[in-house]
This record gives sequence, C-alpha cells and structure tokens, in this order.
Amino acid sequence: MPGLLVVGFLAGVIAGISPCVIPVLPVVLVAGGNRVGPDAAPVGARRRPVAIVLGLVVSFSFVVLAGSEVLSLLDLPQDLLRDAGIAVLVLVGLGFMVPWLGRLLERPFSHLAARQPSGAAGGFALGVALGFLFVPCAGPVLAAITVVGTTHRVGTTAVLLTLAFGVGAAVPLLVIALAGSQLTRRVAALRRHRRALQYASGAVLVAVAVGIGFTAFAGLQRDVPGYTNALQNRVEGSATVRKELGTVTGNGHTSLASCKPELATLEQCGPAPAFTGITAWLNTAGGKPLVLAKLRGKVVLVDFWTYSCINCQRALPHVEAWYKRYAPFGLVVVGVETPEFPFEHVVSNVRTAAAELGVRYPVAIDDKDATWDAYDNEYWPADYLIDAEGDVRHVTFGEGDYSTTEGLIRKLLVAANPRVKLPPPTSVPNLTPTEPTNPETYVGYDRLEYKVPTDDVVPNVPAEYQFPATLPLGGLGFSGEWTEHAWEATADRNAELELGFEAEDVYLVLGGSGTVTVSIDGRHTETLAVGGIPRLYTLFSSKTLSTGAMSLSFSPGVQAYDFTFG
Repeated sequence: MPGLLVVGFLAGVIAGISPCVIPVLPVVLVAGGNRVGPDAAPVGARRRPVAIVLGLVVSFSFVVLAGSEVLSLLDLPQDLLRDAGIAVLVLVGLGFMVPWLGRLLERPFSHLAARQPSGAAGGFALGVALGFLFVPCAGPVLAAITVVGTTHRVGTTAVLLTLAFGVGAAVPLLVIALAGSQLTRRVAALRRHRRALQYASGAVLVAVAVGIGFTAFAGLQRDVPGYTNALQNRVEGSATVRKELGTVTGNGHTSLASCKPELATLEQCGPAPAFTGITAWLNTAGGKPLVLAKLRGKVVLVDFWTYSCINCQRALPHVEAWYKRYAPFGLVVVGVETPEFPFEHVVSNVRTAAAELGVRYPVAIDDKDATWDAYDNEYWPADYLIDAEGDVRHVTFGEGDYSTTEGLIRKLLVAANPRVKLPPPTSVPNLTPTEPTNPETYVGYDRLEYKVPTDDVVPNVPAEYQFPATLPLGGLGFSGEWTEHAWEATADRNAELELGFEAEDVYLVLGGSGTVTVSIDGRHTETLAVGGIPRLYTLFSSKTLSTGAMSLSFSPGVQAYDFTFG
C-alpha cells in the first residue's frame, strides 16, 4: 500500500497543475492573503493559506467518498454541495467589498481570534467551500477513488489514497496561496491602496463564483492543451498501478476473463464468484438471499440485466421461459439487476418493473456493482452458466444465440442427473435486430455523443437551445429550455428534441410526469402520458427498417434519459 499512496500523492500533484484547476486558482491566489473583515489589514500570516488549502483537502475528500451517499440518504439534490460552495464564495467576496457584511461573516470565528489572529479559522471555512467546487482532471487514481465512493465501498485504503491524492493536489495550490500572501503583504505597504485592494479581491471572488456556477471556464479548460497527460500516463498508467487500483475498487480480473463468449460449446472458466454486496432480493422466500455455494448440485444461470435496457427486455422472455421449463429439473435462474441509471438503484422501482415484465425467478439487487465487478462483467444483458460443481462453463454477452445457451443448459442438466427426462426445448421468437440501426443515444451530458451542435451544453442549470439548421442521420437536436444533468435532461419551457433515426423501433427512457408528443417527418403519431417509475417507452414501431426525422415535444418536468433502437 505505501507504493500506491506515493502514486496517489504524485497523481494529485499532477492534477494540481493541470488545466482542470483553472477555476479555483484566482480564489486561492486572492484569498490566501486576505481576511474577510474589512477592518483587518490585508496582511495574511502564513497560517491562512495553509488553512485554506487544508479545508479544501478535507471537503474534497468528503465529497468524493461520501458526498453523493449523504445527499441521497437525506433525499437532497446532488448539486447541493456545489451550489453551497458557490454561495459561500459569493458571500466571502461580498464580505471583502461591503464592510458591515465582512464583520458579520467574521463573527462566527471571533472566539478563535485570540488564538488565531491570522484569520486561519475563516480561511479553513473558505477552503471547505472551495473543496465543493474543486474538480481536478480524472486519471486512473481519481477514477478509482470516484468508483469507490459511488459504489459505497469506502475502506481504510480508499480513505488514505483519497487523502494522499488531495494532499498532492494541494501542494501546487499551497504554493499559489503563499505567493498570494506575499504579494498582498507587499501591496499592503501602500496603505492608501488597502481598501481598493480588498474591493478588487472581493470582485474577483464573486466573478469566479458566478463563472463556476455558469460553467464559464469550460471553454478555457478545453482550449488549454493537456500538458499533463503524458506525465499522468507515466505515473498512473502502468499495469502494476492499475492492478493495485483494482484491489481498491474490487474490480480485479478473475479467471472469467479467459472465457470465450463466441464458443458454442462448454468450457472451463473456473469457479463462479459468490453473490457479493447484494442489497435486496426479490422473488425469494421471505426476501432471503441465495448463496451460490448452497446451490451445488443445481445448474445455475446468472443473468445480468437492468430493467430499462431494451436489449435486456428482448432477452427476458427467453430467460423466463428457461426458468419455467427447466426449474423442475434442477435449473436455478438468478437475475442480477445491476443499475445503469440512478432510478434503478431504487428497489421499489425494480420490484414494480420486474412484476410488469413478468420476471418470476429470483432477482438480486446489485446496487453497489459488487457482483458485477466480481464477475468482471461489462454488458447488459450477460449470462453466466454454472454447472453443478459451481464452475462457470459458458458466457454469453448481449442478445441472440439463445438456442446455443439453451442447448448448453440441457447438457449440464443431463450431466448433473443422467437419468433426467427433459421436455422439448422452448420456442420463444428471437427478436434480436439484424439490420443496422442508430447507436444508443444518451441525453444526459455525461455521455452526450450525438448532439448537434456539441459545444453549447450548459450543465446543471436551465439553458436555451436551438435546433441545428440541418440534422444528420443519427444526430440529436435540442430546442427550447432544458436542464442538462449527468444522466438525463429535464424539460423546461418549450422543450423539444429532434432525432434523425434509422431503425424498426425507437425507444426512450423517460421519467418525471407529463406528456411527450411524437411526430414523424412532421406528422403527429401519438402523445405519451409519462408517469410512475422511470421506464422505457416505445416511440416508434415498424415491421421494416425505416428512416425518418422524429420530433418530440415535452411538457415541463419530464426527464429524457436514453434512446435505444431495434
């Protein structure tokens, strides 16, 4: 672990000098040498810059490892901490500019004044607010830390690695803060400029806060060359480092990686990993968990799925048919529901959707992605066929090839009980698309690949958009007011989407409540009522491959997640 912590520290240092920290640099430079109180001379002792950076490290570590979980438990918006940091930054800036407000802001820290006359306490509070806004460039180390936080697997190693990264990132910022302190001291010698200096500092803080709030620095960050990329790859990109990071995230490779899903025969892939980190079980007696080790003697099919996935929905009738046909002869089916979207973490949503989709076999809610990681899985749907001895004998990724999987199920059932008399195979239609279609098209900004144009997205705040003059096949256009979030876009006033599609069927995952009006090539086709749990809706269905322009009009409050095609 010591070597990993050194890598984490160095990765933090590299992140601290990367273009991604541009938004916080003016704050660190200006605030490092200034106290909030207007009556205080603009001379900051060395403690204040250190306190600011220390507060930033503490709050950044909290946000990465636990912020999302805490907000979810309290049912609060995920942007709350960021918005709070922006608000505090604005207040501190106004405190520099307005004397009575500055005195009011310093009052909570006045009892510390005797011990910390340098303003370190106020500096720490400012650093905490700044940590909520600190978004360094993500390399393998920060990506691993983020995975640990979002999948709720925080342990001692993860905490120490996060702190090592935070301290590393803080080193360049501390140098800048100390430089700001020295600069302020020298300027402070010009007593007649003291008030003007504080006013200017406050204006800078307010301007930066507003700029962060409206993502004004995004273009600058993109345009500045990635001068740290090579260094980042050298420090974090080695196979040894990635292997150690895999032990932190629980995503180390298993023998299942050697399985060949294209094979139509049984193979030896090694022991099946246990069900790990399951938060709830559906369709079991009393909600009790299934233990893979206690299923020896049975043939087990582990089916990874998620309920809003159209590929999974097309595969489910086959899995359900196998369960009904072969359960009396020793087959156990376990559907591992590993969420893709935030709403799929809600157990009641999964329970409702599973019932509506006709899923009667046991379902494990893999809310932490722990079983997904244990199997080294990367796909929805994915099937792992386990023999009576507990070994994985076949892997299938994606849709199709159902007859092969069923044939291998039958072989393993006979191997487990040579005297068994199996009924005929099932005869569920294979609806896997065979024609080329649009690729999966996400609407949230995290994976917004096909929007036209691509450079006008404003994250997390309402913004006006306009359709492009022309929309290519496969392109997605926005019009009206939308609020773009990481996983979805929420409709506001006059919200519309336009999609150039090629497919037999077009689907869209929708949440919230309201209506969506669908038009194809300018002709109104239907109006969908959106409500209940977020789910997959059919927008267009045809028996032949079709090409057209789809227009969608949304009432305010409807959430659009992801287009899929068939």
